[in-house]
Amino acid sequence: MSTDHQTQRQNSPARVLLVDDHPVVRQGLRAMLNVPDIEVVGEATCAGEALALVATLKPDVVLMDVHMPDMDGIAATSALKSEAPTAAVIIITGVESKEQLRRAIEAGATGYLVKGMSRDVLIEAVRVIKEGGSLIDARALSEIFLENGTNGAFGAGTHNVGALSPRELQVLRLLSAGLTNKEIAREMNYSVGTVKNAVQRIIEKFGVADRTQAAVLAVRAGLDMGDSPRA
Repeated sequence: MSTDHQTQRQNSPARVLLVDDHPVVRQGLRAMLNVPDIEVVGEATCAGEALALVATLKPDVVLMDVHMPDMDGIAATSALKSEAPTAAVIIITGVESKEQLRRAIEAGATGYLVKGMSRDVLIEAVRVIKEGGSLIDARALSEIFLENGTNGAFGAGTHNVGALSPRELQVLRLLSAGLTNKEIAREMNYSVGTVKNAVQRIIEKFGVADRTQAAVLAVRAGLDMGDSPRA
């Protein structure tokens, strides 16, 4: 992808795909996301439709219901990330559960929202994900993956923390705190492009799908996150 095309995509509205088998829910989400910087580009009623539409529509963000007729949303997320690694998935569920959140993260989800969230929360979630952020910070990751003693499906990469450069380590600390690429760039006095490149190198060195899974490995490796700049 050329630099000009990357810049154009970055400045364009966030492209969202809605995945839910209930028409009323999809209509409600579409209405809530009716703002200039977000565009709902498609709707799917099941996981199979979602996988087909992701390939053609190339959304930035997929809002994925956890309960669907052909496949649960977490399994669908894993399948989707295998086909389209750059698509960010936000799981939407009716019940808040640490175990479900753990499974969602390990499947490749970048976020997790409980049905009944406000319009502002939903819009901000899509914006944060579009800007390269995560909805799950280091404190939540610590509670899920350390306090519960879970090993998960991608714990083998923790030894790769030592392969990171000082710049990459600092980027990892900040992304684990939930900062977006723009916020990391501002904090470190770097360009957004430099931060995006550092994030991509971290993901490659860890052998994971995305920044959320990289943050999980950082927590498991005992990396000192320090105080979040947002605090």
